[in-house]
Amino acid sequence: MTRLAVVEKDKCNQERCGGLLCAKVCPINKAGSDCVFEGDDKKARIEEELCIGCNICVMKCPVDAISIINLPEQLEDAPVHRYGEQQHLFALYNLPVPIFGKVVGIIGRNGIGKSTAMGILAGTLQPNFATPDGADVDELIKRFKGTEAQAFFEKLRDEKIKIAFKPQMVDSIPKAFKGTVQELLEKTNQKDDAYYKSILEMLELEHLLDRKIDVISGGELQRVAIAATALKDANVYFFDEPTSYLDIKQRLKVAQFIKSLATEETAVMVIEHDLIILDYLTDLMHLVYGKENVYGIISHPKASKNGINTYLSGFMKDENIRFRDHQITFSEKPPFESLNDELLVTWPEIKVKKGSFSLEAKPGDIYKHDIIGILGENGIGKTTFMNEIAKMQLETKAGEGKIAFKPQALDATDTNVGEFLQEAMQYEQQLMKPLDLEPLLERNLNELSGGQLQRVFIARTLAQDADLYLLDEPSAYLDIEQRLILSKVIRDMMEAKGKAALIIDHDLLFIDYISQKLVIFDGLPGREGNVNGPMSMEDGMNTFLKDIQITFRRDDENHRPRANKLDSQMDREQKSTGKLYYTG
Repeated sequence: MTRLAVVEKDKCNQERCGGLLCAKVCPINKAGSDCVFEGDDKKARIEEELCIGCNICVMKCPVDAISIINLPEQLEDAPVHRYGEQQHLFALYNLPVPIFGKVVGIIGRNGIGKSTAMGILAGTLQPNFATPDGADVDELIKRFKGTEAQAFFEKLRDEKIKIAFKPQMVDSIPKAFKGTVQELLEKTNQKDDAYYKSILEMLELEHLLDRKIDVISGGELQRVAIAATALKDANVYFFDEPTSYLDIKQRLKVAQFIKSLATEETAVMVIEHDLIILDYLTDLMHLVYGKENVYGIISHPKASKNGINTYLSGFMKDENIRFRDHQITFSEKPPFESLNDELLVTWPEIKVKKGSFSLEAKPGDIYKHDIIGILGENGIGKTTFMNEIAKMQLETKAGEGKIAFKPQALDATDTNVGEFLQEAMQYEQQLMKPLDLEPLLERNLNELSGGQLQRVFIARTLAQDADLYLLDEPSAYLDIEQRLILSKVIRDMMEAKGKAALIIDHDLLFIDYISQKLVIFDGLPGREGNVNGPMSMEDGMNTFLKDIQITFRRDDENHRPRANKLDSQMDREQKSTGKLYYTG
């Protein structure tokens, strides 16, 4: 198969185009054949064998629902898996391979086949080779003959593989299990008591054992799910986005724990959008490229450093494929101190007492064009601080300051997206296009995925007329590319409006990429929080990393931050000089 023709059903809308416009403009249809036609679901269908790749239907479709893809010549085989009743939707080519003794990572955009690939390897999804009959393990062995995948599927066939799988959506666990944390872990535990106790200690779960699953936080639920997976008697472990909801300190601990699972008898595979953690955690890397919701191609494995650098460069030299039109680089040295040309707003002294938790913040100044990142552990008052600022009356030179606030928890009602984004539509180039919101306008908020909902709420917030923009965990549910695009969107909006933003996030690479200053929280999680700053990036990062005892170096190719191994030579050197983040 050399060409894919995919119609995204969620986007296809005959009312918007006056009734199957794609069929009306297709030259093959005009010649008398049915290349484009209406399927049983009232959505457009395209017969790939008849399609000539003229792209007229692609250009005419008002909702961008159609993709005609001429595939690379090296893709001679049919897809490993293709969705749709007649296998005419998303197609996945190739598979990643778990390797014993290694942690193998998968990196790529949302909707490009990462979870599909992991599901096939984990046995939760049967591949079909784009045929109605499906494919069994023997066919997979034949397909991947002469590769590492052949050996894996042979072991799977011979029942030498035992699989444990942590799914992406841990917030669905309370719907499937009613009971305490201890009851869930004991139900899944297939290891001895000593190992069980060691996992509880490493993942800091002892104090949660008597809590009900449906009342613990997202971060606590994530750590419980990781523990439940590791407690299974398996030799291949799959972790789909294991750091969601976790703060940077917890992410590094979880990364160390997952890495410890890989032995000569055990293989580990991980999907993760936090590049710092993915780099820290993995030995090898598969890149997934293609077009979201249309097709995905999985690359050959690469060493982790090379894999991430290749992903950021947008070009795979060994396969001679460019999958992005620009390279992503970072600052080697801290940004210059901003000129603080005009004071925008000042927050006053803040003192909050909520039960046994107390929060204190000294007054802080925010200047025009400031983008201030907020870092700190979970449970230390970051969201409480932002909520306090959101309800304040802040003073500007022009009078009372206006505030726009995107909270951490997003309310997915049955409101139409187009109505919800009415104000944002005036920013077509600044918001609608880069955040890819046009295809969502006909849908309701409660029909969107987590990442789609996040982008919609961010656009609505940034479109408001305000002096200060508050964004609580805007990178949640977004893939790597979307996070970097979002960074540019926020920077451009603050520059154009002459306003400022405060941003809470746990993705250190995202904060590094977007921030000019930092606010650092310290204290005791659940007990007390203290607010320090705003301060420079260098001072802020050194303050934050000193508290969690971690150092970072810069990659020599693109200057991205990379975590040093604890007590390595570089770690010791940087701690001795006090330069924990920028070494230049």
